[in-house]
Amino acid sequence: MELEINKDNYQEVVVDDGTPTVVDFWGPRCERCLALMPGMERIAAEQGDKLRLFKIDASQNRRLCMNLRLLSLPAFLFYRDGQEVLRLTGEELTEDDLQKAVNNLMAGKGGAQ
Repeated sequence: MELEINKDNYQEVVVDDGTPTVVDFWGPRCERCLALMPGMERIAAEQGDKLRLFKIDASQNRRLCMNLRLLSLPAFLFYRDGQEVLRLTGEELTEDDLQKAVNNLMAGKGGAQ
């Protein structure tokens, strides 16, 4: 069973762990979110246990989205050592953008380029 992430446990589960993590905020009516999801799952799977991926339905977690100041979907938040190091959002995102961001996250770099 997949762990449900919400405003009450986000800090503990996502941030405090310290493992490189990608959080995919998506919505059931966001076509771009749904189009990117399989690619992000594949990219994360290629990293094995070295990278965690959490998918959060923004429509069911509005308070968390407000707390994180997420203004648009899709939104991907990248964490390393308990710190958000990169945030990618918007309809123009591509799978290549996500791949570059994960590569940099795993290499200890902060940006997507």
